Amino acid sequence: MKRTTPAPLTGVLLLNMGGPDTLNAVRPFLFRLFSDKDLIPLPVGTITQPVFAWAVSGLRARKVRRHYEEIGGGSPIGKITEAQRAALEDALRETGGNFKVYVGMRYWYPMSKHAALEMKEDGVSQAIVLPLYPQYCAATTGSSFKDLRRWLSWAGCSFRLTEIRSYPEHPKYIAALVETVAKAIHGTGPEGMRILFSAHGVPERLIRSGDPYRAETEATVAAVMRSFPGIPHSLSWQSRAGREPWLVPDTVDEVTRLASEGVRRLVVVPVSFVSDHIETLHELDIRLAAHANKMGILSFHRAPALNDSPSFIEALKTLVVEQLGDSPF
Repeated sequence: MKRTTPAPLTGVLLLNMGGPDTLNAVRPFLFRLFSDKDLIPLPVGTITQPVFAWAVSGLRARKVRRHYEEIGGGSPIGKITEAQRAALEDALRETGGNFKVYVGMRYWYPMSKHAALEMKEDGVSQAIVLPLYPQYCAATTGSSFKDLRRWLSWAGCSFRLTEIRSYPEHPKYIAALVETVAKAIHGTGPEGMRILFSAHGVPERLIRSGDPYRAETEATVAAVMRSFPGIPHSLSWQSRAGREPWLVPDTVDEVTRLASEGVRRLVVVPVSFVSDHIETLHELDIRLAAHANKMGILSFHRAPALNDSPSFIEALKTLVVEQLGDSPF
């Protein structure tokens, strides 16, 4: 009887930031976050970064713990990313190829270190890195790529690696966003309505240095709004921290401005977030909603995050298959 040789294994690695899954994980998560030199560069970072991370994580942990308590006691991003991983793996296997999908988080488990070891043990012959950051930013995508390469080298992985840098205007990604926006505005009267796209902010110095994040986010918004002609919209930036100038307008400030101009129906779209986590569930759903109500907004709706929606999984699958081109599975 002739024995068939299994097809070479293609690994697909989903990259994301991760989040503390319990209240006890909040401070160690914050310590890892503030230790990232790509996210928060400090002079003489080798010496100052650990001290800074230890001090700031301790100062902020109590407040951040309260926020996580209010959304159920931890971040759901780990479970959501696992659902994305499983759905994408199923979708890719339906193409007839030999795929396995892994997860590599930047600041919490499962980390890229563990993904590198797992891919080596599984005998991956080639890997495609797919960041769950649709718009490239050195502080997120760039940092995650750098962290992954370090661990792949440490683990002795020698397989071919393909990195998907970003996909801000990919038709399938845009279609998934259009779908979630359409759900949010369904049944909302057009009179006085405004769509507000809210993206995670970054310091202005990052953009001045040539980072494409703002331009790619603006491109995503423009592509989505081609499906909603005539509906007024704007783009703002949330999660501002520290004293240095960040991108403007800030999301809270923009809601204040819109309310002062007579907007009474607001649909908020978390454009740079593909998964629900603290920035959507607390910063938008709780704090921003309360602020909007205080400012006179009568109807506040937040578009659902893409999470593991079939349209988003289809987008991820297409991104992977396009990278393979004519290569055998």
